[in-house]
Amino acid sequence: MSLSLAGIIAVQIYWIVDSINGRNEQFSFAIRQSLVNVAKEIEDQEVEYYYRAVNRAIDSLDIAPNSMNMSSLLMRIRDANVDEAITYSNSIQGESYKLNAPILDIEMDSVMFTKLLNRRVKTIKRNSSLDGAPVNSEESYEKINQWDMLSKKMFMESIADQSASLPITQRVTNRQVEELLSKELKERQINSSFEFAIHQDNFPTRIQSANFDIENYFTWGIPIFNSDSANNQSYKLLINLPGRQKFILSSVLGMAGLSLVFTLIIVIAYSSAISQLFQQRQISQIKTDFINNMTHEFKTPIATINLALDSLKHPKISSDPEKVANYLRMIREENKRMHSQVENVLRISKLEKNDLDIQKENLDLNDVLEDSISHIALILEQRGGSLHRHFGALRTTVLANESHLSNVFVNVLENAIKYTDESEAPVIDVYTENVRDKIVIKIRDQGIGMSKNAQRKVFQKFFREHTGNIHNVKGHGLGLAYAQRIVDDHHGDIYVESEKGQGSTFIINLPLIT
Repeated sequence: MSLSLAGIIAVQIYWIVDSINGRNEQFSFAIRQSLVNVAKEIEDQEVEYYYRAVNRAIDSLDIAPNSMNMSSLLMRIRDANVDEAITYSNSIQGESYKLNAPILDIEMDSVMFTKLLNRRVKTIKRNSSLDGAPVNSEESYEKINQWDMLSKKMFMESIADQSASLPITQRVTNRQVEELLSKELKERQINSSFEFAIHQDNFPTRIQSANFDIENYFTWGIPIFNSDSANNQSYKLLINLPGRQKFILSSVLGMAGLSLVFTLIIVIAYSSAISQLFQQRQISQIKTDFINNMTHEFKTPIATINLALDSLKHPKISSDPEKVANYLRMIREENKRMHSQVENVLRISKLEKNDLDIQKENLDLNDVLEDSISHIALILEQRGGSLHRHFGALRTTVLANESHLSNVFVNVLENAIKYTDESEAPVIDVYTENVRDKIVIKIRDQGIGMSKNAQRKVFQKFFREHTGNIHNVKGHGLGLAYAQRIVDDHHGDIYVESEKGQGSTFIINLPLIT
């Protein structure tokens, strides 16, 4: 069972770790895909921007082509800085445009856009002629209404080559990168803060967020503007996510939490089962000890009574009144002893059921103590022991039941005698003192003492430090349990202070009548 539980816990831990690792891989893949898409989108937006700008520039001249089968297309655009015109010809499918910078809204003198399928370019001065035909001073061109895919592709490649010479700040903005990254991450349900940057040849540029840290462990990068490599430039789009670990853990926290809860329930159930198993075993052992000890407690007086009765049958003894009286006294004492054992068990049973009727009255505690001491005086004398009174309490009146309270003191005093080594004479000290509105009774012996474990269990029913069928200390383990219940019923408390080999002190606190 323990092995199965360990296996379940190991599997749960493996599953949680594997889930976190899997989520890490998915997260990294999603980030890389986001960077790839953002890099492509930035490049596409740049080309699309120039493509639309050229179309707007052509549309603004508002000159329609003569026909689709023209053998050549004449176009001249005046350059304000250079007194020349550029002529593009040879095919309706192939032409070049030289447009002034203001048209395209970029910081260059001009940008050459080439769509080339067998082109021929000639440069002529103002008011000159082209192939013998005069060219007027007006800027004119003939355009294609629809660009075919191949032409558009060649145009885009030309745009990429030309824009590579621009600084990065004129090609992309911080806001543009941030918006694209935010959009991509949200589409992949990555709701985590991020920082970004674009580096050129491993050096930072002005395109980066305020808190970007290249040293951050959780940083991903992807090349951007790949077509610029022909111009010996290398740009890289970088992103780091400071809250990555928190985001990943939160994504698996729900299932991991449920897994841990169910595992904890299994562990608690298992622990409870083991605890109950040990408790049942302990109860079984206590039951066996109780039966053995009670059997011994009854067996001895029964044997004594039988022996006395057999002796009384003998003619010589029956004719001797003194011996008859002695044997009758023995029978009475042993019978009283058995009755006392039965009463102890019955009292505990009644206390458990709250059936014990305890009538209380005002009592002088010193009188109760003296009565209790008289009960153990003969036993103490037989052991050659001594008892010393230290009655220091000035106020001694309590509300109590004399019989039950006397039994409490007798039980404690008997234990002081029982748990003194057989080779030594018991020495008992009884103290009383007033503490605030209570009277404190201390019964101290110089016996064998008890362990810390025994001190915790000494007031439990049937507990005896000497267990099993070992009768060097007689008893059934109910006396102190009974004592505690009686003291509790009198609104007091009882506890023990002891060290192994140093004796024990039982302390009883009872409220005074004020």
